[in-house]
Amino acid sequence: MAENQNDTNGGNGGSQAPAGDEPGILVVAQYVKDLSFENPGIGTPLQRPQIDLGVDLQARRADAPNHYEVTLKLRVAASQDDKPMFMLELAYGGLFHITNVPEESIQPMLLIECPRLIFPFARRIVADAVRDGGLPPLLIEPIDFAALYRAKLADQTTARAATV
Repeated sequence: MAENQNDTNGGNGGSQAPAGDEPGILVVAQYVKDLSFENPGIGTPLQRPQIDLGVDLQARRADAPNHYEVTLKLRVAASQDDKPMFMLELAYGGLFHITNVPEESIQPMLLIECPRLIFPFARRIVADAVRDGGLPPLLIEPIDFAALYRAKLADQTTARAATV
């Protein structure tokens, strides 16, 4: 009975790329590229702070064939009564092996699916860093990476139209 429960990923435990001609994505590695936390408001009781969250994504082709690096950058600034309480910047990277995906689908996969896979880990790092800084952990709401991608495409289209 236990053998069937462990076979939900096709018998490979999710650690190998899919066989055949099926499109596949494999997380090869995840890592913190950069982390910065500043706490200038230490000692001030935190009550209903204003939280500003910035999200940026970068993707590039890695050296190995079919490998891509995606970097999810999160910037968090918290203020209270116009005084900065804390600032956090995280650049969290993932190395992905992508197979059997048409070239025109690579960019959406890199900017939607890859960040979606690594976001929970980056979210945990943010929560832990804020908590380790002496504040209640900050739990970032899930991010709609598809909406971010569509907004980025719209911005690019607007920029192209403005230059014509």
